[in-house]
Amino acid sequence: MKLSINLNKIALIRNSRGSISPSLEYFAKTALNANILGLTAHPRPDNRHIRHEDLVLIQALTTEYQKEFNIEGNPFEPPSPEYKGYLSIIREFNPTQATLVPDDTNQLTSDHGWDLNDLNNKNFADSIKDNCTRCSVFIDAGTDLSLLENSNINAIEIFTGPFADAHKSGDKELLDQELKKLIFTAESAKKAGLRVNAGHDLDLQNLTLLKELDLIDEVSIGHAIISESLDRGFKNTIQQYINLING
Repeated sequence: MKLSINLNKIALIRNSRGSISPSLEYFAKTALNANILGLTAHPRPDNRHIRHEDLVLIQALTTEYQKEFNIEGNPFEPPSPEYKGYLSIIREFNPTQATLVPDDTNQLTSDHGWDLNDLNNKNFADSIKDNCTRCSVFIDAGTDLSLLENSNINAIEIFTGPFADAHKSGDKELLDQELKKLIFTAESAKKAGLRVNAGHDLDLQNLTLLKELDLIDEVSIGHAIISESLDRGFKNTIQQYINLING
């Protein structure tokens, strides 16, 4: 399991004051100096956190540090005066990984995965595959990836929101149900030759269970790292995640 750090919340805090502080460059470099896989960004149509100039910066830094760059977004999101459109962004930046999510334009945060019928549309991800190393799709736990027929897709990201909620609830039966769904989807993806990523509401409390499965190749974490950094500090928090992931 490898760690990709999402810096959206740093940009969100910066934008709330209309200033250059906190510095996205400083926190990006601090993260990249640690033993992580790379950085994740999810630019939104309203530019509430990551902006186009941030993508330029992150691309330059991940190239300099020889780390991965993962850009998330909806491939059907059209361009607007504030947003270039996801397809244009991927063509411009050629990230290591493009993670496709079925978010609505004004959605607060990702909360569900793609339907397999959408993914199996023969044209889905055609315009993505040639502009990234990996094309990943956001998938609900419990999905059977043996039914995926689209060769444009070579990775998945399992939506771990329900798993995280079950962990917080303390309901062992519910947690067991969510873990079984995660395992089923991860194993079906592995059998199909897909890379298996996971993300959403993962933190230092629930990540251990995913690590123990030994099925997840990459986790993308942002909100929890920034939240926990308020108490532990950014560098220390990242190191705690690395220690947990590396076992």
